[in-house]
Amino acid sequence: MAIFEFKLPDLGEGVLEGEIVKWLVKPGDVVKEDQTVVEVMTDKATIGVPTPKGGKVLKTHGKEGDVAKVHHPLVDFEVEGAVPVQAAPHTGGAQPAPPKPAAPPAKPDAVAAAPVDNDKVLATPVTRRMAREHGLDLARISGSGPQGRVLKSDVEAFIAGGNGASASVPARAQPSWQPLGSTAVDQRIPIRGLRKKIAEKMVRSKFTAPHYAFVEEVDVTELVNVRARLNDQLAKDKDPLKVSFLPFFVKGLINAFKKFPSVNANMDEAAQELIVRGEFNIGIAAMTDQGLTVPVVRNADRYSIKALAKEITRLGVAARESKLKLEELSGGTFTITSLGQTGGLFATPIINHPEVAIMGVHRMRKRPIVGEDDQLVIRQMALFSFCFDHRVIDGAMGAEFAYEFIKYIEKPELLFLELA
Repeated sequence: MAIFEFKLPDLGEGVLEGEIVKWLVKPGDVVKEDQTVVEVMTDKATIGVPTPKGGKVLKTHGKEGDVAKVHHPLVDFEVEGAVPVQAAPHTGGAQPAPPKPAAPPAKPDAVAAAPVDNDKVLATPVTRRMAREHGLDLARISGSGPQGRVLKSDVEAFIAGGNGASASVPARAQPSWQPLGSTAVDQRIPIRGLRKKIAEKMVRSKFTAPHYAFVEEVDVTELVNVRARLNDQLAKDKDPLKVSFLPFFVKGLINAFKKFPSVNANMDEAAQELIVRGEFNIGIAAMTDQGLTVPVVRNADRYSIKALAKEITRLGVAARESKLKLEELSGGTFTITSLGQTGGLFATPIINHPEVAIMGVHRMRKRPIVGEDDQLVIRQMALFSFCFDHRVIDGAMGAEFAYEFIKYIEKPELLFLELA
């Protein structure tokens, strides 16, 4: 028997540490190769970390709530055979290259045995080694693990010409609070995992960016009618898709960004520079059992209304099932947050740092208003709230941007004039 020290592997580009959310093994447990041993929360997502080697757990390093560093010890295993060679902890320099195995015979579906960059793909060390030995590009292999992680079984299936095996997804964390009775004692609830990351990000945003809010009432009657007609047509076509209002909001925002590009931007705090983004990557806040998550619709300007509806639905389901990939949680340029019919009158959302603006969508309801002929008419009305970073967006610009967006929402037929 030998001791194998499993160190926390790379979790993704630019990720150097993660909070231990939940241990899935304990000393004395016997685990298999590629079995997930711990859930780790980065600033982007919760990731299940599988072990590259099976054996008996001797010790786990760190308790739930602690921060684990990449390339630092995570679990000690008792394994059969010789002690595996361990890579030195990452110190920012180049890592020693692994021994180069003899080139195997050509495999069907395998790429040419040329150097490939697999560092940006989520995969276990054993999976990377197997891909390297067979000259495979991990980016070409569909990962079936959490957050799209490529597993050993996926590589084996790829080599065999299959589509990869399915893998179970770790159970979602359930809310830690319980309803209190009249004689119940106090509860102490640790702020961990996603809730801790949300807290850290909100504090940073609120105390870094000087927020100001702009709220306006919008007549959404025509939009409600357009959406109803589109969904009626989808139903007639036996299409299960149902279009929400969000795709229209995204399209309206993109048109407004084209006139006010500095709202579709990120703030570089270190350089004190505003980065006006060339892409339109719209975050859609989604509530999950673990807390608020913001999946990102990348290059939203390339989608039709129907395609946007499908993508927003897909990301929402993936968020609730903890299946979002790291790239689906990063790179946002602007965020929309909505509580639907529980949205209240209006609220002032906190900017999703390092973005410089956010939009809140609130409850739509029929109300009597005074029409152009001074007669009372019943219209569908809604309030939209915008929060801007006052360091880079002045009040006048924020208001003008909001009204440019509102123009497309009150007259949704204008959206179709702007379609490429």
